[in-house]
Amino acid sequence: MMGDKVRIWDAPVRLFHWTLISLFAFSWWSGENHEMEWHRISGLAVLALLLFRLFWGLAGSRTARFAQFIKGPGTVLAYLRKAADEQATDGHNPLGGWSVAALLLVLLTLVTAGLFSVDVDGLESGPLAEYLSFDGGRAAAEIHETAFKAALALIGLHISAILFYQCLVGRDLLLPMITGRREREPGEKVDDVRWSPVRAAIGLAAIVVLVWAISKGFHLAGAGDV
Repeated sequence: MMGDKVRIWDAPVRLFHWTLISLFAFSWWSGENHEMEWHRISGLAVLALLLFRLFWGLAGSRTARFAQFIKGPGTVLAYLRKAADEQATDGHNPLGGWSVAALLLVLLTLVTAGLFSVDVDGLESGPLAEYLSFDGGRAAAEIHETAFKAALALIGLHISAILFYQCLVGRDLLLPMITGRREREPGEKVDDVRWSPVRAAIGLAAIVVLVWAISKGFHLAGAGDV
């Protein structure tokens, strides 16, 4: 018999997850439809999300922290040998943790390259493109495109893994990412995750200021003038 429920995901992690999905889709749409102003705004929002996730990976709740879910090769291999038999984990499993790390790295590469990118005509560019030559900006655009394809591949793997657990193992990974809670395993002694709204607000405020400065190309003098 299943026990009561335990909270394994805090609100910032869940908001990050679903907001990132929405913004990635919007960025894709705006890029494909040459809505470049919206594409830049969406990309900056994705950058802010990713920077917050890095911050929260160091200062967030138990299951949000990188130290909790980034495991060594031995732990990952041991998990793979009996993944279907493993009980639910406290947050990301050892393989899923590396999947999250890889996706964060690729998305950071994607948005960073976008900041420096310039199109073939030199008419559209990221807010930091002026710090590179035209050829450097074009190289950044190539990296931006390659990272986008890599992100699509990783997202495909991510969805496949969710379907594997959902359909073949019988473990629901989606609902806990919505509600934050999952059923507690029989005999499992895991506490609810706890997080600090004050710490989250301070980190988010600092990141918003940084991303705003990036959006201005770090030309802050007179940036508030209309």
